[in-house]
Amino acid sequence: MPTLRFTALIPAAVLCALAAQPARAQNQAAAPSARVIAADFSAVRGPHSKVFKRCIGAGRANEGLRADWQQQLALVQGDIGFQYIRMHGLLSDDMGVYREDASGNPIYNWQYIDALYDSLLSLGLKPFVELAFMPAALASGTTTIFWWKGNVTPPKSYQKWADLVRNLVAHFRERYGDDEVRTWYFEVWNEPDIRPFYTADLAEYLRLYRTTAEAVKSVSREYRVGGPASATAYQFEEELLKYCAQNNVPIDFIATHSYGVREGYLDETGWRGTVLDSDRTAVRSRMVHSREIIRKSALPNLELHFTEWSSAYTPTDYIHDQYHQAAFILDKIKGAQESVDSMSYWVFTDIFEELGPRMTPFHGGFGLLNYQSIKKPAYFAYQFLSLLGETELASADDSSWVTRDDDGGIQALFWDYTPVVPPKGLNDQVYYKGELPSKNTGPVTVRLSGIPPGVYLLEVYRTGYRVNDPYTTYLDLGAPSQLTRRQVETIKALNSGAPSRSQVVRISDGRFSETFPMRENDVYLVALKKL
Repeated sequence: MPTLRFTALIPAAVLCALAAQPARAQNQAAAPSARVIAADFSAVRGPHSKVFKRCIGAGRANEGLRADWQQQLALVQGDIGFQYIRMHGLLSDDMGVYREDASGNPIYNWQYIDALYDSLLSLGLKPFVELAFMPAALASGTTTIFWWKGNVTPPKSYQKWADLVRNLVAHFRERYGDDEVRTWYFEVWNEPDIRPFYTADLAEYLRLYRTTAEAVKSVSREYRVGGPASATAYQFEEELLKYCAQNNVPIDFIATHSYGVREGYLDETGWRGTVLDSDRTAVRSRMVHSREIIRKSALPNLELHFTEWSSAYTPTDYIHDQYHQAAFILDKIKGAQESVDSMSYWVFTDIFEELGPRMTPFHGGFGLLNYQSIKKPAYFAYQFLSLLGETELASADDSSWVTRDDDGGIQALFWDYTPVVPPKGLNDQVYYKGELPSKNTGPVTVRLSGIPPGVYLLEVYRTGYRVNDPYTTYLDLGAPSQLTRRQVETIKALNSGAPSRSQVVRISDGRFSETFPMRENDVYLVALKKL
């Protein structure tokens, strides 16, 4: 490997930091490496996929009216910059959308939705509109789900439901303009294939879908509508495709969900327990197959959106808090990005109340951030992805991306994904709640060639066991049920996501090579920025 030559451009503070660090590159490069990530600056694979940031999930619409929720979303947008956001409960009673007068005439109110959507759009986010759940005054039954009681029954009047949808979409057009609303997506219901989310059968869902889709299209044929937002594979996807093709029902996309656990599809109480799927292809194989279903259908050109996905389907699975989640996320995005039009991670924040407010700062919540805006390893996975360049370079390694940017910089994001499954008799809620040291997997060498000669700022970012690993820091503090301000500051300071190394290097022969120690579920981002 070439010698990394320091220059006078190195700030004194950086020199002091480097002096305190053990020697790395030269010593490690001499060690044998079982894994090499090689790329040439001129060997372009194509544009780097941005599918990872196309959409992000949130719990329910009413939570989006909270100041802390909006502050956290602004933080996420500043660091990552998602394009769309999807959430439940837009039409639930806590959004005050629908009532009827004494004669049964509809009364509409869009004020809460306006406040929410105005906020989203101001942050550069577009709504991925989930049309659910049923307003109580329009519902055919009283069955609800979750602490916040979303009604999951069909409408008592399909005509009134169609009128509600049509008036809502017309309001969006009037408030935000036709050009804007044409860029949105309208998704019909959420997981109608499992009874906790919909009390009726497939035939009734197809009726709901047709009524809703035609109501959306009655405002504009160019507005995009789809479904079924299914939980299970693959019946509702296939049946909706056939139904729309055979009956000339409008549809612009298929939406569905996937989670990486071995049992069940819903744990409303959080008491059942979940177990991570040991199959490395979990989630991404589901996404690839859904694309094949569409390609082989009578509507082969539809978009495919996974509007929910994560490792587990309950906000009580501590894998969401652990360092393992970062590598899990990157593995699934890498394996599925060419098959989907979006994959909306569920969700951006632990401000999420399906089971009611959580009682501790870390509790296995879905979010990239916890209540105190502490960034989890899952957050760093997305943040590192957002630091990659616009152009992907060719590389044979399937657990990495190598990219370059328009300013002459080059970046390599790589990881080890090893599913760590609880021992027999334990579930994720027990196993992942404790400290889980990682095992060495052997070094990884990054070899880059064809780099334009010059001076570069080398930055190395990491997450893994005890590296940008706030949950383990929380355990070190004794896992307090409530965090003081000082404890929050301590956790954030030790797990900021800042580069673990920063130095100036001169590249004169077009080559950069360095070997990095790798452990199970470690993640590295190595970035060379042209100075």
